[in-house]
Amino acid sequence: MSKTHKTKVLIIGSGPAGYTAAIYTSRAGLKPTLVAGMQEGGQMTVTSDVENFPGFEDPVQGPWLMEQMKKQAEKVGTEMISDIIVSIDLKSNPKKAVGDDGTVYLADAVIIATGAQAKWLGLPSEDKYKGKGVSACATCDGFFYKGKEVIVVGGGNSAVEEAIFLTNFASKVTVVHRRDEFRAEKIMQDRLFANPKISVIWDSALEEVTGSANGVTGAKIKNLKTGAETDLKADGVFIAIGHKPATELFKGQVDLDNEGYIVTKPDSTETNIPGVFAAGDVKDKKFRQAVTAAGMGCMAALEADKYIAKLEHAHNNNHKKTPPTQQKPPKAG
Repeated sequence: MSKTHKTKVLIIGSGPAGYTAAIYTSRAGLKPTLVAGMQEGGQMTVTSDVENFPGFEDPVQGPWLMEQMKKQAEKVGTEMISDIIVSIDLKSNPKKAVGDDGTVYLADAVIIATGAQAKWLGLPSEDKYKGKGVSACATCDGFFYKGKEVIVVGGGNSAVEEAIFLTNFASKVTVVHRRDEFRAEKIMQDRLFANPKISVIWDSALEEVTGSANGVTGAKIKNLKTGAETDLKADGVFIAIGHKPATELFKGQVDLDNEGYIVTKPDSTETNIPGVFAAGDVKDKKFRQAVTAAGMGCMAALEADKYIAKLEHAHNNNHKKTPPTQQKPPKAG
């Protein structure tokens, strides 16, 4: 028989947004429940050196930073649950979610912090060699390419960052970009162009990953202007073309934009459903930083606190308005 878990605030997701929301709602005395999801700690758990999170003079490890946030949230009163939400009804009151093990979660407010996942090109050869030389995470797999040659596909911040990171291991990094300029921040581009291990192939796309039973051996690159194809030798191919928000669970309930990101009200984390808030990469396609995700987690917590206070105030007022039960006077005897 499935068990029912009641909470004032249910937080779905456990990256910087989820953990920060947990810290703030706990400190507000709301005793939140956080359901960690498939990847506890989110994308930060596959990030090695974190250099831009405020408060640390030297780089820190992503998994360590997430572990510290988790411990802080637990210390102030968050209940952590290792489960995956498989279905949810956000329009009911209380909100109702069902976990993978059948647990039913009932909550007055929900904070969605499910993050985003890497996008893939969708090539059959890409899928064939996933885990055998094709990867979407340089920080996870870069170590395996010491002294080897790799290709990075993409032109945004993630592609440039991955290319620079891979130079710590690889002997040569070739960036393949379908346009004639990067979309990445200028400071990141300057670092890339200054690195002698990195070369760029412009106006081109990955046509096919080539390999053997042992893994990737190279790639076919097509020039999008001339149509010419080039065979490039490589031991690994890293796809860095962006991310897809983890919002499949919420389709048909909260408003999503044309890319699948959750839409919130201006200067707010509140969705179109009262009592449902979204924070972090699940709603942010512009910045996608740990510190902005944490900031939105804080915002969501403060807004959830205010929402629950209004609920309780309305409940107390309704209770006061209910007339007491009239009792008949005792009969004279």
